[in-house]
Amino acid sequence: MKKIWVALALTCCVFLGIATITPPQRCTAATTSAAMENRLDSLSGIEVVDGSAEMSTYRGRRAVHLLALPGHPPDDSPMAILKETDMKDGTIEVEVAGAPKPGSDPDNRGFIGVVFRVREHGSRAEYFYLRPTNGRADDQLRRNHSVQYQSMPDYPWYRLRKETPGVYESYADLEPGVWTKMKIVVAGTKARLYVNGAEQPCLMVNDLKLGDSRGAIGLWAYGGTDGYFTNLQVH
Repeated sequence: MKKIWVALALTCCVFLGIATITPPQRCTAATTSAAMENRLDSLSGIEVVDGSAEMSTYRGRRAVHLLALPGHPPDDSPMAILKETDMKDGTIEVEVAGAPKPGSDPDNRGFIGVVFRVREHGSRAEYFYLRPTNGRADDQLRRNHSVQYQSMPDYPWYRLRKETPGVYESYADLEPGVWTKMKIVVAGTKARLYVNGAEQPCLMVNDLKLGDSRGAIGLWAYGGTDGYFTNLQVH
């Protein structure tokens, strides 16, 4: 399997809340023999919706830092879409670090994660995300809500929790603000989430709500979260 190594050069243009950057190598499910490594040491080929992005060094690593728009409600959570990706099935690996911003809502858990099969500028997408402050909570119920699947716009987390409690969320050992590896394996209407190199998934979804679809890959963080991303690989 031939790999295409992509080194991205830094450039960022933020205009009306959308950052647009020159696209890198295109990665599609139709060419599954190709792989993309995007170390996220620059902003290239990214469209940021409901926020902006900047390059930052966090815990010794060059990373993409997602930022909410000043004055906007926290539900306007920034999403960085890799515009030239178009994945149906495959594996996404990335390292993330998320923690609540100082002074944010006490219910903010540092929500951070990955979106895939993204369509219509982020209005339709499948999500796997983490709640880092839940990972080592003293409350077992909170621990059970450490990792989450949701599908927008029709299946937000609170609907899934109400209608099928415990099915689309689970436990993983997490720490806020610490680099955490996420691996997502997608095939048809199924997806698996692995955290920190575990051999077994911490969350399995057998009925992705957008069906057997395809779309872009992206990065996501809640508006009240300090969210950092690095070392993205798609294969």
